[in-house]
Amino acid sequence: MTRSLRISAGVGVAVLALVGTSSGVSFADDLPAPVTADRFLGGPSSVPPELVPPAGNTLTSVFKAKGVQVYGCTDAKWTLIEPAASLTGITLRPVRPVSALHFRGPSWESDEDGSLIEGTAPKPAPSDTPNSIPQLLVTGARTRGPGVFGDVTYIQRLSTVGGVAPATACAAGATTSVPYRAVYRFFKKG
Repeated sequence: MTRSLRISAGVGVAVLALVGTSSGVSFADDLPAPVTADRFLGGPSSVPPELVPPAGNTLTSVFKAKGVQVYGCTDAKWTLIEPAASLTGITLRPVRPVSALHFRGPSWESDEDGSLIEGTAPKPAPSDTPNSIPQLLVTGARTRGPGVFGDVTYIQRLSTVGGVAPATACAAGATTSVPYRAVYRFFKKG
């Protein structure tokens, strides 16, 4: 029993450290930063300067997203309707696994506590991956509930892969979904 507890605790510390270094931050001041884990969640080892939230905002949770960007045909070209993604990740204090949904708004909602953040005014930066949607810094506009997303001030969308609208012509009223992946990081004041 003691051996399995030590192994479980060791794995938990290693996962937390790996997630932290993948996002260019340490989630706990006393965790060592493993050298080989800079892309554990698919996140960059550094964040573009234009996507860094203002001083005084602290990282509170990190999620890996898998979903689609839904496009509709307007004026014979594809335009974004909404994202639809499932997110899995961790909160940082306390450290625990969490999950959420991402949808039109843009909005993120915890499927555990019902808290919600709606974003506005996205600032883009190019993706590190060719033919992928841009990375973003989104300002929190409105929150609901005191849970995971309560009082969120900024959201980063990093390490984007895929999701770009088709370059092909389309017929009025048509829709299509393009798979994408990303890492989302949520910040709160203090």
